[in-house]
Formats: sequence, C-alpha cells, structure tokens
Amino acid sequence: MTLPPVTSEMIAASAFKLLMTDPAFKVGQATIRGNDYRVFENAPPNFTGVFALGARHGDRDFIYFENETWSYAKLWSEAGRFAVALKDGLGVRPGDRVAIAMRNYPEWCAAFFAVISIGAVVVPLNAWWKTEELRYALKDCRPKLVIGDDKRLDLIAPCKDELNLKFIAVRCRRAFAEHRWEDLVARANTDRMPQVEIGPEDDYAIYYTSGSTGNPKGVLLTHRGGVSTIMSWLLILASITDANGGKPLHGDNPGVVLGIPLFHVTGSHAIFLMSWIIGRRMAMLYRWDAREAVERINKHQLTNFVGVPSQSFELIEAAGSTVMPTLIDIGSGGAKRPPDQVAKLKEKFPNANPSSGYGLTETNAAGCIISLGDYQKRPDSTGRALPPLCDIKIVGENGDCKTGEIGEIWIRTASNFRGYLNLPADTAKALTPDGWFRTGDLGRLDEEGFLYIVDRLKDLIIRGGENISCLEVEARAYQHPAVAQALVFSVPDEALGERVGMVVFPREGVQFDPQELRDFMARELAGFKCPERIWVSPQPLPKLGTEKFDKQTIRRIALQHPPVWKA
Repeated sequence: MTLPPVTSEMIAASAFKLLMTDPAFKVGQATIRGNDYRVFENAPPNFTGVFALGARHGDRDFIYFENETWSYAKLWSEAGRFAVALKDGLGVRPGDRVAIAMRNYPEWCAAFFAVISIGAVVVPLNAWWKTEELRYALKDCRPKLVIGDDKRLDLIAPCKDELNLKFIAVRCRRAFAEHRWEDLVARANTDRMPQVEIGPEDDYAIYYTSGSTGNPKGVLLTHRGGVSTIMSWLLILASITDANGGKPLHGDNPGVVLGIPLFHVTGSHAIFLMSWIIGRRMAMLYRWDAREAVERINKHQLTNFVGVPSQSFELIEAAGSTVMPTLIDIGSGGAKRPPDQVAKLKEKFPNANPSSGYGLTETNAAGCIISLGDYQKRPDSTGRALPPLCDIKIVGENGDCKTGEIGEIWIRTASNFRGYLNLPADTAKALTPDGWFRTGDLGRLDEEGFLYIVDRLKDLIIRGGENISCLEVEARAYQHPAVAQALVFSVPDEALGERVGMVVFPREGVQFDPQELRDFMARELAGFKCPERIWVSPQPLPKLGTEKFDKQTIRRIALQHPPVWKA
C-alpha cells in the first residue's frame, strides 16, 4: 500500500498525539533564571541522560573517518576512559573549563562526551582561527586544559606560558604537550563513565560566536537548554515517523555526512548528537570536500546530508551525472538558503527532500524548522517555530509587529543561553528581563506562522555559515600603514550566500597595493574572514550626521562598479 504524502497538518496531528500520550514528551513548566518556561517535564536533567541513549546502539557502526570505523561502543568506551583520566588523573572538577582545539576527529566527539559527563564545561574553539584569535578566546575562558591537534597546538604554543595552559595532544606528538590522548586513555583503569551530580541549570559549554563588537563572544549554554533542543527535534522526528505510517524520515538504515565543523552547534547538535541518539551512522570529513561527500554518500549508502547552503550548491556541482539513490533528505542550517536552490536540489535529487532550519548558537540551534511540502511551497521561508517549547515574535520600534510587518526576530525558549561570558552589558542587550532573546535578525511572520528572514541588524557577514564581524576585519585593515579609512560589508554570492567586501581610502602619498593589503590581513585573520573583493575610493568615505560611515550608500555604490582586486 502506498502512503499519501505527509503534510504539515498530519505532522501536527501526530505531534499533538505524542504530546498527550508519550510521557517522554510531556510538557510542564519550570522557573529558569526568574522566568517561567515550558519544559519537557520528564526529560533527562542533564546531558548525561541524553548521551546514554546512544550507548545502547552497541557494536553498530557509528563513525566512518578516512579508513577507520568507530562503533557506538568504541566511542563510548573511549569517552569513558578519557573521562576517568580527566577526573581522577588530571583533577578536572565540575565547573572547570576544558577547551577543544582541533579539526573533525572521532576524538573530538569522545572529548565532548567526557568533559560534559564529569560536570566540566567544554569550550569548542574555532579550528580556523589563528594565534591571536585563539589567544583572545583562551584568555577569555581560562581553561584548565586544552585538547588539540598538531596545527592548533602549534598556533596556541606562543601564548601557552602567558596563559598557563596545559595541553593534551591528539594524533600528534608535541614536546610542549604535557599529555598525549592515547596515554591517558590507556592508563584509565575502567571505561565506565564516572557518576557526577549535575544540575539542569549548570553550564555544559561555551561556544564562541562572532558579534558586532568585533571580538567573538563566549555563549554560556546550560544542560537544560541543550537537552530542550534535542528533545524538541526528537519530537519532530517521532511525529514525522508517526504521520508517515511508521517510516522514519531518515530511512531504516540512516547515515549522514558530517562535512561542517563540530565547533558549530549545527555540527555538534544537529548532526553529531542527533546521529548518536537515533542510531544514524556518520561519515566524518576532516575538511569539507564536495567530491569526497558524494563518494562517501554512495560508499556508505548514506540517507542524509546537512550543511550550510553553499555546501548544498557544491554538492550539486560535484555530483554531476553521479546518482545518489540512497539520499532522501538534504538539510541546511547556518545561513539562509537561496530560494531557487530548493527547486534545483529537488530537480537534481528527485528522491530527496530539501529541509532547512533556523537557530543560533544562543538558542542551542533551536528556532524554526521546515521540510517536505511546506519547503517546496515556501522556499524563501525558514519555517515555523520549533514545537513545543519555542516562541517567536517580530518586534519593531513601536512594539510587537503585525502579521507581515518586518522587525527584529525575538525567540523565547528554555533552550536559550544564560548569557555571554564576561560581558554583562552585551547580555543585558540580548536578553530581555522577561526572557526573550533579541536575535539581531530582521524578519516577518505570515498568517500561518512561517518565518521569513529578510536582513540582519547585526553588523555581520555570513559566509557559507561562518559569522564574520565587519568590525574585526576593519580593525585588521586599519593596522596597515597605507589605509586611512576602511569599510567592510557583505557581497551577495550564489554559492556562499555572502562574501567579504571592503572599500579602502588610502593614505595620501603612500603606495597602496590591494593584494599586499589582503596578504597582510591574512597573516592575522582566518582565511574565511579576509576580503575577497576590494574597492579603492578616490575620496574620503561619506559619513552620516552621527559621524558613522554611510554604509548603505558606500555599499550600494561599490556594488555598482567592479572591484580593483578580486580573489
């Protein structure tokens, strides 16, 4: 018997049924930091209960990494041994911070489990950062230990003594590292995860996200916040399965490509943690390579792809005439997907359904979700609020906006962060007294509650899912002796969504070479932050009455002319 197409109404009906009948999804109320929120009444009080859900998959394959295969049991055993080493051997206590500075490795996942399970706070650092960026974050969070691979430890080494850092080397031998991963794991006398008392409002992580202040902000995330997002996603999956006659969205033998960094919540939460819980195999890429993604999908018969919109675009190009018959879902997060890409994906991969989500680091990636027929009908939407805990509203200068009016997107959910590390003023600006998070994104809601993102209030560029602070890039440009004025802005791009553009007014009498400026900036900035289009202004940049640069006018004029330098 052929089942009818699953509609949003069918999913909503199934979700309502599960909320009423399944104790795991029973919704109650809790007071969090002085405000009442909807919560899952029977959810695990901390992440250790969530982690245990995946351990039950035993000897089934979990991670494919290069020529290695890690089962669920192997990863859990490795995590348990490392947790014992941290707690009993290295004296890591609840509340201590432990940084992870490495590219995608299976050990990243084991370290994540271990640190959080003993009540410590994991700090995933951006593996694309360079020394000064890493120094800033490490000085800000003051970790007890840094777990890193060879390149990241080399970059951090110059500030090791200054910040009194202790290193654990992963897949490398560095003389300046106090410990090696394999030695710590081998010395542990058991792989049983230690039992530690952890409260729902205790911190489990500090993720760094770029902000309009120029430096990255440390986002303090709590156990209840993270668990709330995971449980909400599990409800959606269970609802789709129920509406689909018992057939899971991800197939009977699910598998997904991990082609985005684990130091982002999309990678750590939507891909890694969800895969761990639902029994979805994960092909881990050390770095994104579209051709390798196509090869891995077919080799391991993977059913899912999740990435930023630019990766979806590159997947189409890399596939060429290659058929990927097992692929049934192509998810997107981290940036807005161009509407015409939805149709292109469906045309290229007819057996797969594009899906998308909207969430932020500050919300543990919770926000909106859209898939199946809803996404085909509304390719420019990012979906409805994630049920059953998330509320979204649009706020303008005069208060709450009416349907269709554009304003700032506000989110209220138990998944929200509790604040920015060491930044009380920024925290007060972002979180209202009654618990709403002001996202800095501009959008509108239609009459059916679908959200459409139209712009950003924040002075950010989102290049392929990476947040880039314009002020940070400008600050580096101003360090060059030939630059008198610099303004950084987004340049629309079909593949990446946005690229980094910059207009420069050179100092009088100083020779100016755009290529040399770009190379100068690249010595201190991660590659994705460096300008890819440079314009040179023949006169000082225009300003507003506030003495700020007239950014809208400057950007508009620049985009009407070809740049003098292009990457």
